Amino acid sequence: MFTNKIAFLIFALLFTSLSFSQGLLEDKSNFTRQDTLRGSITPEREWWDLSYYHLDIKVNPKQKTISGKNTIQYKVLKPYQVMQIDLQQPLMLTKVTQNGKTLAIKHDGNAHFVTLLDNQTIGDTNSVIAFYEGKPREAVRAPWDGGISWKKDNNGNHFVASSCQGLGASVWWPNKDHMYDEVDSMLISVNVPKGLTNVSNGRLRSVEEKENSTTFNWFVNNPINNYGVNINIGDYVNFSEVFKGENGDLDMNYYVLKDNLDKAKEHFKDAPKMMKAFEHWFGPYPFYEDSFKLVEVPYLGMEHQSSVTYGNKYMKGYLGNDLSRTGWGLKFDFIIIHEAGHEWFANNITNVDIADMWIHEGFTAYSENIFIDYYYGREASADYVIGTRANIQNDKPLIGDYNVNSEGSGDMYYKGANMLHTLRQLIEDDEKWREILRGLNKEFYHQTVTTKQIEDYIAKASDLELEGFFNQYLRTTKIPLIEFTHKNRELKYRWINVVDDFDMPIQVFIGDELHWITPKTEWQIYETKSSKMPVTIKRDFYIESKSL
Repeated sequence: MFTNKIAFLIFALLFTSLSFSQGLLEDKSNFTRQDTLRGSITPEREWWDLSYYHLDIKVNPKQKTISGKNTIQYKVLKPYQVMQIDLQQPLMLTKVTQNGKTLAIKHDGNAHFVTLLDNQTIGDTNSVIAFYEGKPREAVRAPWDGGISWKKDNNGNHFVASSCQGLGASVWWPNKDHMYDEVDSMLISVNVPKGLTNVSNGRLRSVEEKENSTTFNWFVNNPINNYGVNINIGDYVNFSEVFKGENGDLDMNYYVLKDNLDKAKEHFKDAPKMMKAFEHWFGPYPFYEDSFKLVEVPYLGMEHQSSVTYGNKYMKGYLGNDLSRTGWGLKFDFIIIHEAGHEWFANNITNVDIADMWIHEGFTAYSENIFIDYYYGREASADYVIGTRANIQNDKPLIGDYNVNSEGSGDMYYKGANMLHTLRQLIEDDEKWREILRGLNKEFYHQTVTTKQIEDYIAKASDLELEGFFNQYLRTTKIPLIEFTHKNRELKYRWINVVDDFDMPIQVFIGDELHWITPKTEWQIYETKSSKMPVTIKRDFYIESKSL
């Protein structure tokens, strides 16, 4: 058994790794022009709609450099002659061309404004080619700070991987680096030194052998967010299986370092278990055409679409630790379950603005206990999610600042999960709750969404008034507190520490009997059989209580 202090330190490690992997390097309240250029839909972005990328690069691990080009195809939505392309220093955008013509570039930090010569006519499909080179930012403590990890395996072979959530994909390749616009499909061509393998998103289309190098061409058939694109380079071996899923046969491929092949074949049995549970609760895996991959990397892991990266050292839990302190967290490999859960919430359903990152992390943290629910039952899953409440800091709201690439609190993980667990109680019908989770993935299939869209869908599907509920849990740090007394056969109770429109019924045990009550901010009275009967609040509601 861990002491509370030790358990909290374990969580602190998790919070650092997960939250900082999304770019939470500092608690930022003073935003700059660069934040706005990165985080808003600027005039130089809004006039064109992404349709296709061909990222064609050479990676030199010895020199820690990347060079190449990205062909950016787009549809013209309205006439405009300036395009914003994002690429972060110290990488250099050396040239941009359209129809063979070299274009003028105005560099403004990490945003680059390209003046187009040809008229941009509404409805036309055009393309530009962005050439770049240099040493990308090195991820010294990936995925905490993001960038490229230039490592070596135990045999001295190069072991390289990208990780860039929050920080932005423009840290290693030029693109339209905002969440709102996902490219429809993508070809990723990566040239690496001979003897190494590159694994990226989608399916391997071809391999081109050259004298001293090899180019791997991966094609992504589905829309993909920029930070979900990845490169993983190493001395890999591959094994695979076919999962009989809701939409037919799903290819599940695993790429691991050669020395880890035997342990991976045993340990990765969590992957098809994950797929079975999540298809039940969330609906069909969203990317059958692109397959599913687990790829070993030299950092903890990340939810790269159809190319989920893994570095949990072949241990159960989070690096061998149970973040719920209940024992249930050691029943599965945290990284396999959590990062793969993002295929539904982050990669299928993607937030328009990073301020709404709770959509990604709240639902995916909730997926951990949904996995337990599927295999071990509802009480076990409740144990797990309730156990994670000790990790909640309530430092700031779950929703961040809009249009400046700013995330909300790291509580988006387990406060988000406990909010959803509470919502499950209010719906009081597990099949209906399952239909809502599946419905979200169907209604917003391959789409970018706002918090309001998610709120409105759940409210309509559940037939509940949830505006105050979401305002309370998403937009404040207040935890609802119920005060109560039980005297003279009267249970008196009221809410405090709630927003004005908060209206949530809860269940209480009076003796051994379970009852619904509806607290207000004014005192309410519920008649009981005896004042000697103990009153306890059902644990599944994420609230606090105080007996007066």
